Amino acid sequence: DFTDPDAVRELAAATRDWSDGLDLLVNNAGGLFRDGRLVGPGIEQTFHVNHLAPYLLTAELLDHLREGARVVTTASDAHRGASLDLSQVRDTEDYSGMAAYSHSKLANVLFASELAHRLEATGQRVTSNSLHPGFIPGSQFGRFLPGPLTSLFRLIGAVPGTSSVADGAAELLHVAVADDTADHSGEYFSGQQPVPPAPAARDPDAATRLWRHSAEMLGIDEPLPVGSDTRAADSAA
Repeated sequence: DFTDPDAVRELAAATRDWSDGLDLLVNNAGGLFRDGRLVGPGIEQTFHVNHLAPYLLTAELLDHLREGARVVTTASDAHRGASLDLSQVRDTEDYSGMAAYSHSKLANVLFASELAHRLEATGQRVTSNSLHPGFIPGSQFGRFLPGPLTSLFRLIGAVPGTSSVADGAAELLHVAVADDTADHSGEYFSGQQPVPPAPAARDPDAATRLWRHSAEMLGIDEPLPVGSDTRAADSAA
């Protein structure tokens, strides 16, 4: 249950119990929700399920990742057009399902980029990337939408330009296990190629702010703390 931080912690604990180390962590769970409601520590559920829960799961498993491991986060081109506004994640008064989803996908791209930066800055040989798997009506990611919209998602599954579940899985697997992506980190993939994300997803200050505020929302210590000037140095390089 990714609306419950304790359930995420239990998942991490169970993972540590059955495995002596991870070579791959895929943050793929997510959803698009019809109604806005607050969950967990008083956070809007789309942001909590799509971003905060994967952030927490990753933080809980950082010390369980083997050298050379990969962390892959499923984002979406829906992040394009969104801007980071952390004030909205505690408010559902003007909730829009699609706007909340786009905002959470921007958070996914920023999270994956910041994780890559912090892993490198702390000397860990683990990569982090995000990807756009394609628009996949068959994935049922909008199953919580009203009935007519859910039916529409099924109908447009045959429209050119949409992707099948198998297509989306292939996109994810390419980033997760392909030899030619092993040395990539901090990148956004689409069509099995690294591509520039939206300008808002390339803002190092926003990425740092999201990282720190996410820890505060969850009431945990900041994972992989680094000096405040390291991002600026990277940007200037």
